[in-house]
Amino acid sequence: MFSKVLVANRGEVAVRIVRALRELGIKSVVVYSDADKDTLAVRLADESVCIGPTPAAQSYLSIPAIIGSAKSRGAEAVHPGYGFLAENVTFARACAEHDLVFIGPTPEAIEMMGDKNIARETMKRIGVPTVPGSDGPVTTVAEAARFAEEVGYPVLIKASAGGGGKGMRVVENPEQIEAAFVAARTEAAAAFANDEVYLEKYLLRPRHIEIQVLADTQGNALHLCERDCSIQRRHQKLLEEAPSPAVSPELRERMGAAALAAVREVSYRGAGTVEFLLDERGDFYFMEMNTRIQVEHPVTEAITGTDLIKEQLRIAAGEPISFLERVPLTPQGHAIEFRINAEDPFNSFWPNPGTIKTLTLPGGPGVRIDTHVFAGYTVPPSYDSLIAKLIVWGATREEAIARGRRALDEIAIEGIKTTIPFHRVVLDEKDFIAGDVRTDYLPTHEDVLLAGASSAGATPGALG
Repeated sequence: MFSKVLVANRGEVAVRIVRALRELGIKSVVVYSDADKDTLAVRLADESVCIGPTPAAQSYLSIPAIIGSAKSRGAEAVHPGYGFLAENVTFARACAEHDLVFIGPTPEAIEMMGDKNIARETMKRIGVPTVPGSDGPVTTVAEAARFAEEVGYPVLIKASAGGGGKGMRVVENPEQIEAAFVAARTEAAAAFANDEVYLEKYLLRPRHIEIQVLADTQGNALHLCERDCSIQRRHQKLLEEAPSPAVSPELRERMGAAALAAVREVSYRGAGTVEFLLDERGDFYFMEMNTRIQVEHPVTEAITGTDLIKEQLRIAAGEPISFLERVPLTPQGHAIEFRINAEDPFNSFWPNPGTIKTLTLPGGPGVRIDTHVFAGYTVPPSYDSLIAKLIVWGATREEAIARGRRALDEIAIEGIKTTIPFHRVVLDEKDFIAGDVRTDYLPTHEDVLLAGASSAGATPGALG
């Protein structure tokens, strides 16, 4: 096992990784920008290094600064977390070139599955259903318009090199194509230092189902059940649950088999997620693979009794998956994760940075909170607005929902607006309670959610 690991990220995921390292007896080095010098990850780490000014391009996306920090502090490995450079093949190769272990898949696997175009072609080759899409990157508006006319509107423009809803636009008619194409490329370049985009047919009213996978260097590969991530705003997830109320044991095995076929095809190692769209007939289509740990990994941990960050570290160090004697895994109970963002949920989820004046966090049975904030912390406007994740577990979905209501009622964050009241309203909405949720949940439920917010004392505006 490693003796020292550099954490190339910020926020709650940096804290999560530092804590896992501490439990494994591994020293941690956290890099930070000028804006993050007083964050919890910096306080908890054994060592910390300032790598540049606030803009991500000059700090968290600076490969030379991160590599230099790792070498100067004697780190043997680098954990990229999620976002920033987590799926950047150039960064993975730079780690290898400087004798640093990249805690994630090989550069070759990132190139094949982290690039959305190559991933789709790979899945086609091995017989996994895919959504109709463009043949490789689309480089001009005219080319995008031709594809859209061929498959029919609506279409989805997606960044080739990223995820998290960045560089993604739905286009419903020809009049929108040029503006959406330019916006998607611009956003992709800023988020991932790569402006390549591709197009695919946009499926109406699907569920977003993803399969957590894990593979080691000993030839072991397994899936850890599914997560339902259908409640989203602007293609970024807001609430995730596991298992999905729409997935039967038989469907779970079929989707899991498809995910593992991808893992074996590219000799994948570490933790990853294969994402699918599930239509109303029960047919599923490959969407993309995230070659990294994901924000919502705690719900999988809750229903499988695993620690995915520690498994990533063990695998990167050449060890086998630690819980193979419990395979195959079946879901134990039900878990829900609520993303607590510094946003006004009833004003188009507009970012709401500022200083947290008071903070009270929930506790009790089946409640977990992952966060990097504290009373007096100032949420900067420069990065993702996620400030905490509330994860609840119950023996049944009904118990998890009830526990979620109780835990959300206990949270108190003063000084900024957050998504807490939105989540509280969702838990009382009849379609969510029934498990009938699809990716169009927000636009199709705006009236009832805003009405619920008004009766709860929030100031409703627009969900956006």
